[in-house]
Amino acid sequence: MIMQNVDNDTIYELSDFFKIIGDVTRIKLLIALEAKEMCVGELAAALNMTKSAVSHQLKALRSAKLVRTEKRGKNVFYALSDEHVRTVLEMALEHVSE
Repeated sequence: MIMQNVDNDTIYELSDFFKIIGDVTRIKLLIALEAKEMCVGELAAALNMTKSAVSHQLKALRSAKLVRTEKRGKNVFYALSDEHVRTVLEMALEHVSE
């Protein structure tokens, strides 16, 4: 089994990962970003939230390396970091939909 050789530091990192994605707002942001890259204003409008609240949650997602940024002119666009994030979301959704 994969889990037999996992050290405690990795287990704590895994726990932190689930804490980060265990928030309804952050899940909504990740799902929105699964569709396309967006800036804070677009995300705020899509989720009916303030830009400040979106920025706060994006900071947590960025710190956890779940989203990445790309600056274009004056705007910063957010996207899922990589396919692993998309896969985790898809697998979790499939699991709860069964």
